[in-house]
Amino acid sequence: MSTENIELLLNQIAESYVRLVLSLGLHDENYVDAYFGPAELQHQVKTERKSLDDIKIIAESLLNQVSSISLGDEEDVLQLRSKYLQGQLSSLIARVEILQGKKLSFDEEAKALYDATPPKYPESHFQLILAELNELLPGSAAVNDRFLNFKEKFVIPRNKLDMVFSAAINECRSKTKKYISLPENESFTIEYVTGKSWSGYNWYKGNCYSLIQVNTDLPIYIDRAIDLAAHEGYPGHHVYNSLLDINLFRKKKWIEFSVYALFSPQSLIAEGTANFGIEVAFPGKERIMFEKEVLFPLAGLDPTEADIYYKIHDLSLKLSYAGNEAARGYLDGEMDYNQTVKWLNTYALMSIERAKQRISFFDTYRSYVINYNLGQDLVKHYIEARGGTSDNPDKRWKEFTALISSPRLPSGLKF
Repeated sequence: MSTENIELLLNQIAESYVRLVLSLGLHDENYVDAYFGPAELQHQVKTERKSLDDIKIIAESLLNQVSSISLGDEEDVLQLRSKYLQGQLSSLIARVEILQGKKLSFDEEAKALYDATPPKYPESHFQLILAELNELLPGSAAVNDRFLNFKEKFVIPRNKLDMVFSAAINECRSKTKKYISLPENESFTIEYVTGKSWSGYNWYKGNCYSLIQVNTDLPIYIDRAIDLAAHEGYPGHHVYNSLLDINLFRKKKWIEFSVYALFSPQSLIAEGTANFGIEVAFPGKERIMFEKEVLFPLAGLDPTEADIYYKIHDLSLKLSYAGNEAARGYLDGEMDYNQTVKWLNTYALMSIERAKQRISFFDTYRSYVINYNLGQDLVKHYIEARGGTSDNPDKRWKEFTALISSPRLPSGLKF
């Protein structure tokens, strides 16, 4: 088959895939995270309103078609596109089966939906990290209590939140623009909301515009300003979606990039690059220097405590997989609600209120939690293996930009 015919076939499969994602979204309110393709296509899907059985049959047929395409070179852009469609369709089928009642374990679901297998850590792994924190934290109470008490001094006052967050966004945007050519019309709106199971969310609307929402239900610590600004904005979700929109949907006419299926392999790439993007934008001591000089004073916090704050904070980040273990135990029925709250409080160092909020996230998004930490680790290893190390920022930004501008699956992050 000629390259021209392959591209024509992929275009046909891609449009059918988009229709299926929109169709599944009528059965699963969280499935379609963004759509900015042709309005008439969306209208047709709503009119047709396919059943789950029909969606699965069509998806399996499309998967068979696209799986038969082989161009040999794994790095060929059409081969990457073909593999991407295979992964997204396979995940879509798995999501349909889950909605139809198929029971999967946490690990099985993660692999089926996100093309990745999460690691497992024993309780002793987290106990060793807590022992290190025990040496750093003042006082003699339980480590989790001392950690939460310590962090209380670093809450951003509600009346200063927008000012601090805006300053963080401006800095993240300035750093990103040095390495990534952003569309002239890119922009976003910030809203502060309540009643959500997440801390921040980027709702991409198309044409390089996003709505970023920040949840203020619980206290927001000073480190979250940069985290949210980079993760949801620059060089995270807002930049990721804008580049896919411009480079793949508009320029190449690849319609599959006009829709974002949340429960799909794309999310591991999206969340992984958004989290690693924080480190890309602020390598080494640059983050602490900026926060000492700008964010701590804006928030009315003592900048002389920034060093000890980040020493403790960075060590606590090693506990990130404790949240995955909580989700695995809870969703697999090995821990009940109260046991999960206790685990998150003890090993993820969450307050009781934050632990309950996290379980609400588990209830809605289930194994999606792997996309943040496992996604970050896979992306970091992939980029650094290609020379994008912290001491080579030009190469790091180049590899990062290439990744968020291309159709690549988690299993394709070879290093």
